[in-house]
Formats: sequence, structure tokens, C-alpha cells
Amino acid sequence: MAAARTSEITYRGRAFNLRTVTARLRSGRQGIWEVLDHPGGVAMVAVDAQGGVLLVRQFRAAVGAPLLEVPAGTCEAGEQPHETAARELQEEVGMRAEHLTLLGKFYVAPGYTSELLHAYLATGLTASVLPADEDEELSIERVPLADLLLMIKRGEIEDGKTITAVLLAAAHPLLAAGGPAQAPPTA
Repeated sequence: MAAARTSEITYRGRAFNLRTVTARLRSGRQGIWEVLDHPGGVAMVAVDAQGGVLLVRQFRAAVGAPLLEVPAGTCEAGEQPHETAARELQEEVGMRAEHLTLLGKFYVAPGYTSELLHAYLATGLTASVLPADEDEELSIERVPLADLLLMIKRGEIEDGKTITAVLLAAAHPLLAAGGPAQAPPTA
């Protein structure tokens, strides 16, 4: 446990702020950490009536490559996570969910960021498009849940939030019991 804590914002950006935190540890030593302050976000496992999961493939500058991910996004000021989830689902895959079920929440990388991500299961999907963000070029892919689980096992999905959200969804009683329809793996 740390005491005598100070915090100073050293960078303000569009997506996050960088803060330097200094604290005296119980041992008496001083710790210094750089923390990315993030408003929090959401990730949605959108499952259609046939058991297909809607994913987006998008370029990620931090890794210099496109990744296959669940739809996700950042909470805007004053927006509740379920509102962000509904908006991002429309923006990224052009769908509205009749049911958004919170699967869980987790810190993305607590060693350096405050980002708390809320994972949702989105079902009862109907078409409803909102314009995508200007800096996003997305392609939508539909993968049966069983195939997606195999892709995770084989290391083909490299995005941590996607892996976590899909595993949470697969364990949810609605999907674990076989509904929405569960197609057998094709690979």
C-alpha cells in the first residue's frame, strides 16, 4: 500500500492523459509511475440469431497491423457504459441490440492505464447504422462462435479485450445452453 501520494498531468491528449504518480511505499522507498488516464470503454460480443459473432477488422497503429476484434469503443463524457455499447454497436457493425447483457468489467492493463472496460453480450440484433468515426476504416466479418473459440485457442486472435469478452460470453448461460443457435465449428 502506498501513502503520501502526488499526481501530476504531464501530457493531455485527445484519447487520454499521461500522469506521473509519486508515492511513498510501506517499505519507505519512493515509487514513480507513469499512468495513462482513460475514460473507460466497452466491448460487445454481438451474436446473431444463427450463432454468428460480428467482428471488425481494423488497422491498429500501435501494432502496425489490422486486428480482428469485437466491436468496442471509448465512453464519451457523461455517457454510461451501456449507452456507449449501444452507440458503438451501431457505428461499427450497423446493428442495434434488443438485449445488452453485462458480462463483466475488467482493467485492460492496470500496470499503466486506468482504463476499465465493460464487456457486453449483444443479442436480438437488427440493422441500425450510425456513421463510423472519421479515423476508423472497418470491415465486418461474421464468425460462428465455435470457430471464434478455436481461433482464440490457435492464437489467431491477438486482441486482449476480444479474447476476454468472447470467453466471458461463451461461459454465459444463454450461449453455454446453446442459444442463440450454436453452429458447429467449420475449421
